[in-house]
Amino acid sequence: RRAVPRYTLIATAEIVDLASDMRMSGRISEISRKGCYVDVLNPLPVGSLINVRISRDQGTFISPGEIIYVQEGMGMGVGFRDLAADQLKILDSWLAELPS
Repeated sequence: RRAVPRYTLIATAEIVDLASDMRMSGRISEISRKGCYVDVLNPLPVGSLINVRISRDQGTFISPGEIIYVQEGMGMGVGFRDLAADQLKILDSWLAELPS
């Protein structure tokens, strides 16, 4: 059972792997207050620490994160970590607009 509701959200994502400084682009398909799902062909390993930047018409959301699960060839689940108050405010405003 999920701790928070998930919402469908299509947006672009830029992921930076903190260990290698490698950048990758992906697409967000789901988001919640605790994390998101990123569609990418070559996901990072579980446990990888990242920075994620999600961009859409209503602005940009940035958060440190961790890869929590991987679906090979499809994408990866990202958990947000240490969210800054201003970024949480942006995320909450986006979630408020989305149909549950």
